[in-house]
Amino acid sequence: MSGGCSIRAIWILNSLDSVVFSRRFPVVEKRWQAACKSENENASEESFSYAVYSLLPADSELASAFVERKQREGSARGFGIRVSQSSKGSDSWVDDPITRHIVGLYINKGEEGENNLLWPLILHIKGNYFVIVLPLVEPRYLKAYTRLCKRSDCGNAIGADDSLSSLLLDLPSITGYEPEVVVSASPSVGGLLDSLTGSIGISGISSRAKPVAAPVASSVPSNTAVAGAVAADAPKIGSRPLDKDALRTFISSSMPFGTPLDLSYSNIFTIKVNGFSSSDLPPPDLKQPAWKPYLYKGKQRMLFTVHETIHAAMYDRDEIPDNISVSGQINCRAELEGLPDVSFPLTGLNTAHVEGLSFHPCAQVPEHHADKQAVMFSPPLGNFVLMRYQATCSLGPPIKGFYQLSMVSEDKGAFLFKLHLMEGYKAPLTMEFCTVSMPFPRRRVVSFDGTPSIGTVSTTEHSVEWKIVTSGRGLSGRSIEATFPGTVTFAPWQTQRLSSSRSGFGIIADEDSDVETQNSNNVVNIEDFLMDKMSNDLPPADLEEPFCWQAYEYAKVSFKIVGASLSGMSIDPKAVSIYPAVKAPVDFSTQVTSGDYILWNTLGKCPSAAAEKA
Repeated sequence: MSGGCSIRAIWILNSLDSVVFSRRFPVVEKRWQAACKSENENASEESFSYAVYSLLPADSELASAFVERKQREGSARGFGIRVSQSSKGSDSWVDDPITRHIVGLYINKGEEGENNLLWPLILHIKGNYFVIVLPLVEPRYLKAYTRLCKRSDCGNAIGADDSLSSLLLDLPSITGYEPEVVVSASPSVGGLLDSLTGSIGISGISSRAKPVAAPVASSVPSNTAVAGAVAADAPKIGSRPLDKDALRTFISSSMPFGTPLDLSYSNIFTIKVNGFSSSDLPPPDLKQPAWKPYLYKGKQRMLFTVHETIHAAMYDRDEIPDNISVSGQINCRAELEGLPDVSFPLTGLNTAHVEGLSFHPCAQVPEHHADKQAVMFSPPLGNFVLMRYQATCSLGPPIKGFYQLSMVSEDKGAFLFKLHLMEGYKAPLTMEFCTVSMPFPRRRVVSFDGTPSIGTVSTTEHSVEWKIVTSGRGLSGRSIEATFPGTVTFAPWQTQRLSSSRSGFGIIADEDSDVETQNSNNVVNIEDFLMDKMSNDLPPADLEEPFCWQAYEYAKVSFKIVGASLSGMSIDPKAVSIYPAVKAPVDFSTQVTSGDYILWNTLGKCPSAAAEKA
């Protein structure tokens, strides 16, 4: 069964415990039945009693089971902890407050057993309505919960693998946040909407309820289950009538076939604040696209951001050319009501020497000129990537120079940096910070000696870090030269060799071989001898340092530049048009960050791509 979020069914009950709305998703239910069949076939005879195959109940059966649970647990929410009234097999028997929000119902009480347990059900209470949502989970989790409901001990031991919290952590369809009680006067349909944004939600469809506009920053749905605070049990009076047409339309557009299309925190937050109703439906002559399952309501504006990542391999060698490339994307956030079309000319294609372009499915690209690309799109709600591209750096490398490291003894190395920052770069381009790091994953740094011409230096156990430009003291409108000569001392070296079997990355200590001794008698340059000695048969570093073999010393540069793109890619906010015409401000910003920006040791070995033969 694939991961992610899918929903088997949704029910809404009123204060009289009658089902007033329900929706089942046959496509998801077939996946559940197939998973149950596979689980039962693979089960041994000893575990046959744990076979699972709970079918979706009829509305009347679910309502009866819900009433029975309220009577057994004392209220719709339940006790949440094991009390004297708790019975074996009930939610409160698990002794975890989260069972007030994630509950189980026994269908056909007379034949209680795992086959009749419906779990996990996310329960949310809003106004006069009880909303119950059943997500798709693997059958083994239902088995595990049944065992929790029947074990003799209670409570969750810290770090225990068989606790409810650890069980929910493995379910990508269940998330939770601590709810905040807020009174909001904004008109919205209760029921389903608030169930999708309550204290416990479905696959990230949870939020902290605050009556403010949705944040601009993108957010990724959380995949952890957190016990929510205790919410009010009794339905409140005064809620609006349930708008079934709006619910059906919302479900059809936002989660077709039972799989939610958009789980962005900010988007769910927006719809929680603004709500939805029948008046939010698009006109009949407009087809609502799949990437916009619901419509935006509120203050209108558009934001574009060009975000580029610079990758570089700087060798400072005549026989190996330096390599620099730009990976960029245009991020967009269109807070526009209705289903408008947005168009603008994208400039800088010729300057950027774009090698590849790809667009979001919502975009159409009807025209192409030498240095302009017309783009038209019907934007989805929230943050999305409108376009991705590969390009060259039209201004040249923002940091160039060389790095040299030579070993003067087995445990001591002398190094030299000579760098030029922002050479040829003019305002408004600003370097907000720049840091150079020398990693030594196979050697432990004991001390270093040296004073840079600018910036500060610090060390860790396996690296030396040089902060050239610090945050708050940006570099704009000028270039600087930075030098840093020094020495670094390591802990005593012990020759390491691969085991004869060369299995895995295991290493063993060994004496120097006869071959090494013979070679050492013939060398003239002590530095070549030391490097050859330390580099012979050495294993690679840990996988998180794929470039760093002991023979390959390098320095890595990290920086951030704002003010303009380095490829020349740009958008003119004044040239952005929206149809139908609306008054919406358009903001544009750029950000350039370093990716793998590597300075290879000029005096050492380095990997490089072989030049293509003519």
